[in-house]
Amino acid sequence: MPDEHIEFTREMRETGYTILIPNMLEFHFSLIEKVLRLHGYNVEVLHNSGPNVMSEGLKYVHNDTCVPALLVIGQFIDALHSGKYDLNKVALAITQTGGGCRASNYIHLLRKALKKAGLGHIPVISVNMSGLESASGFKITLPLIRQVVAALVYGDCIMHVSNQTRPYEYKKGETDARIEHWNEKLIEQFNQGHGLGGKQMRENLNQIVADFASIERSHEIKTRVGIVGEIYVKYSPLGNNGLEAFLRTQDCEYMIPGILGFALFKIDNRIEDINLYGGNPFKKFFCTLLMRYVESMEKMLIDAVSTCPDFVPPSRFRHTKTLVKDVIGYGSKMGEGWLLTAEMLELAENGYENIICTQPFGCLPNHICGKGMIRRLTQVHPGINIVPIDYDLSATKVNQENRIRLMLAVANDAQAKRREQELLIAQDEAEQACSGNCQHCAQHVGD
Repeated sequence: MPDEHIEFTREMRETGYTILIPNMLEFHFSLIEKVLRLHGYNVEVLHNSGPNVMSEGLKYVHNDTCVPALLVIGQFIDALHSGKYDLNKVALAITQTGGGCRASNYIHLLRKALKKAGLGHIPVISVNMSGLESASGFKITLPLIRQVVAALVYGDCIMHVSNQTRPYEYKKGETDARIEHWNEKLIEQFNQGHGLGGKQMRENLNQIVADFASIERSHEIKTRVGIVGEIYVKYSPLGNNGLEAFLRTQDCEYMIPGILGFALFKIDNRIEDINLYGGNPFKKFFCTLLMRYVESMEKMLIDAVSTCPDFVPPSRFRHTKTLVKDVIGYGSKMGEGWLLTAEMLELAENGYENIICTQPFGCLPNHICGKGMIRRLTQVHPGINIVPIDYDLSATKVNQENRIRLMLAVANDAQAKRREQELLIAQDEAEQACSGNCQHCAQHVGD
């Protein structure tokens, strides 16, 4: 028997119910919040954090549940208990994928937790494209999809170029100032209905890349680190104990694969399912069109980043998919599935061989496709240096950071030896080329 729940109605939307959304990606969600407001939804992205979020999650959700669920539900209930919101005029929104991952059950866990907390009258909106649930007051329309995709593209672009700029900036804080500038500029464009067409997006993306490329930077060699893992823990500071902030103190450059690749992965899974098992041809047609559209956005992003030699552009989703051929099956698609394995190879291919694999407690697909694939990945790509970090509410931040420091020490050692070897090879080649007889070499030997 399906769970009874309170529907978010059109009347609730029209009377200005506040819809709370858990935070994951600061910049991306800031833009998505504005997009939803343009469509008449009174949305607010949550930013509350701290130990009270964890305690609320543990109080109302079974502790065998995966960490992302505990934190997301804890953040919701902590916000509702804060006294900031009218509990008779508030709703919650959460994504629901419909796959085998426990994320599909977050919505039921959330409703159960709300009921236990005496808040069962609060409606919960399922944001999904699988027809799992519908709400008369919240509709996913093509214009909304188009604008959300635009927000994801802009967010990925700024995340990508800022992470490759901040470690090298001469004037500290300049990168963050540019991020804030573009946040305000894009939001202003969205409010005016601009920045969403293909031509306008191409211009904006090129300007974003050029703007960050203009930041005066050093050209020293730093250790490059990649971050992969379960989607929430990979991106959310609440989920990964401020991993990005920590890495910024460690004199390294880090890269995180964009959210656009994950979106393409989810669309691709829908198409693959129909190819393998059959299904609604209209659904396949719609997903194919959506896939082509998102891929055109991806190409626009890659083309823009590729205009600057200082930046490593992201890989095409279709190329990333080929990297795991004969490494892991494409049928492994629960949670991040084969994409997690592929992202590690993508990062290594792009020069980010030192990889932090964020492992949330209770996420079985993540452990299989992440930690479980490390040995195979070292065979496919010798030199790859992967450290799995467990994120459990009982795990200490100090222990997590010490393991990352150890990985960075190994990476720095390997990089120093590699540079020394490259210098020796270059010196040998130079000596062999002229046998020490030319005037330049004679002068060099004399020096």
